[in-house]
Amino acid sequence: MKMNDTRQNELWSIILAGGEGKRTQPMIKRWLGYHKPKQFCAFMGQRSMLQHTWDRADQLSLSQHKVTVVGKEHRREVWSQFADRRTGHVVVQPRNCDTAAGVFLPLTYIRAKNPEATVALYPSDHFVFPENHFIETVYRAVKAAEYLADRVILVGMIPTSLELEYGWIFPSHHLGWNTGAPIYAVNTFLEKPDRAQAQVAMETGALWNTMVLAAKVETLWNLGRRCFPDLMELFECLGSSIGVPEEGQVLESIYRTMPTRNFSSDLLQQVPEHVGAVELKGVMWSDWGRPERIIETLQALGKIPVFPMVAPAQGFHFPVTKDSTLKTSV
Repeated sequence: MKMNDTRQNELWSIILAGGEGKRTQPMIKRWLGYHKPKQFCAFMGQRSMLQHTWDRADQLSLSQHKVTVVGKEHRREVWSQFADRRTGHVVVQPRNCDTAAGVFLPLTYIRAKNPEATVALYPSDHFVFPENHFIETVYRAVKAAEYLADRVILVGMIPTSLELEYGWIFPSHHLGWNTGAPIYAVNTFLEKPDRAQAQVAMETGALWNTMVLAAKVETLWNLGRRCFPDLMELFECLGSSIGVPEEGQVLESIYRTMPTRNFSSDLLQQVPEHVGAVELKGVMWSDWGRPERIIETLQALGKIPVFPMVAPAQGFHFPVTKDSTLKTSV
């Protein structure tokens, strides 16, 4: 789907691609012979996870309104992913300071261009199928964020299992409706529950936190000031230097003292009264942070992995040959 031109001009996309993918490193190194973060890998079809994410983002916002944040050590890998894509802006973080800096670094550049904009944020290591339902849900989140301008709107996945490594969202009352779907207020969050807690979460209607979200730029910025003013002071310094010759020096300088903060636990969980949620339905979604999740997804799709099996204890016994290929529409 495509937004109308007027609203597209006000929507920007943030793509988080700065992670190292530590839990998938051993499997990928056995497969390729060298380390390559999972977001740069093509586990099925021809596109990498990052390229899939870029293409999804372009269905809602203008391609030049994408800002991708990557690690300094992976710049060459990102350049190799461009192909004939219009990739927007790529921002290189001098070092990894967790997800708060990962979000507010690209947001600083967007704010310098258009402080009135709405942003949609996408992690680059998620599997999504079919994409059209996912994009429709993100679109609802965008519209909700524009209507409820003081809130960050998260996309919450209806759980299909007792997942103990995902964050969970506990929705409460309805804030409104969008095309017949409810927009929920958020009561609280639960991170990495034990099995009993996850069972209660499922039974009481909690959602998996996909970390896909939409918000107004200034809403996020003001919440950042409230939750970690020391971090925001550094990014405000960078914001005043964008476009001047000293910009690169300022970026390097602020990262020498950049505090490590987590966007979920240090911001979202501290201000649930400023968070809302929409449900993701009719979509196979998975955070491919572990090899087992990649394998589970491929198994569900009836596909044979192109990488060596690493989880026989979980009961996955797909054969792998040099001629193994994946043919899929995703």
